[in-house]
Amino acid sequence: MHDAHDVRRRLGEQGYLADDGMATALFLALRLGRPVLLEGEPGVGKTTAAKALARVLAAPFLRLQCYEGLTAAEALYEWNYQRQLLAIRLAEARRETLTDADLFTAEFLQERPILRAVRHTGPTPPVLLIDEIDRADDEFEALLFEFLGEAAVTVPELGTFVAQQPPVVVLTSNRSRELHDALRRRCLYHWIDYPEPERAAEILRRNVPAAAEPLIASATAFLGHARDLRLEKPPGLAEAIDWVGALSALHVGDLVRGEALATLGALAKTPDDLAAVAALLEET
Repeated sequence: MHDAHDVRRRLGEQGYLADDGMATALFLALRLGRPVLLEGEPGVGKTTAAKALARVLAAPFLRLQCYEGLTAAEALYEWNYQRQLLAIRLAEARRETLTDADLFTAEFLQERPILRAVRHTGPTPPVLLIDEIDRADDEFEALLFEFLGEAAVTVPELGTFVAQQPPVVVLTSNRSRELHDALRRRCLYHWIDYPEPERAAEILRRNVPAAAEPLIASATAFLGHARDLRLEKPPGLAEAIDWVGALSALHVGDLVRGEALATLGALAKTPDDLAAVAALLEET
C-alpha cells in the first residue's frame, strides 16, 4: 500500500471506517514491519480493524484470544504427547529404544497461533491478532518479547524458528490493567476513541445498511447521551451496531420508546445499566 490514505480507502472498501490516526498506525506497521498495539474501551473496533486489515491484504487471519492463565502451550506451541506415547509403544513392540532426541522433533510439535504465524510459508504473511492482551497475566507478556522483537520463537529442544516473512501483528487492549513497558516498546501504538457523532452515524450506516436515516440520527444522538451516564459498561460501537440492527429488524424507522425499550438488552449489559438507559429513554 502506498500511504495511509490508501490504507484508509482500502479499509473503507472492506466496511471499516478508519480515521487518519488508525490508518497511519496500520500503514507504519506494514511499512516498518512492527507490531501495533491498539488500545481503547471495549467495542470501539480494535478487533474489527485487524480482521479488516487481513481482508485488505488477502492474508491468512490467525487469532489468539487472551485470558487469565494463558500459557505458552496454548499460545506458542506444545508437544503432542499422545503421538509421542504411541511412538514409544511402537518402538517397544519392535524392541527398539527411543531417545529424547527421537521424541522431541518437529514431527511431534503442535503449533499454536504464534508459532504458526512464524512458520507460515505462504506467499502472503498472515495477520496475527493477539486479542485483549490485558486479560492475560503479567508473566505471559514476557513470553511475547522474543516474538514481538524478532519475529521468532525458541523451542528449547529444536532451536529458534525465525519467520521468513514477519507476520503482521495486531495486539489489542481494553486497559483493564497496565501493560509492561517492555511490551509497549516493541510496538507501535494507537489509541481508539469512541467516534464523534458524525463518524459514529456513518459507521452505523455502513454496518446496518437497512436502517432508516431517521433511526440512525436519533439512535446516534441517544447513544451520545447514554455514554454520558455513569454506566458500569458504557455502550461501544459493537453494542450500537447490535442495537440499531435489532431496531431495524423490527422495522423501526425512528426511535420509538416502546420498541426501543424491548431492544435495550442489545445496548446495556447489566441490570443497573439497563435501568439507567431505560430511564434516559423515558426522558427522551
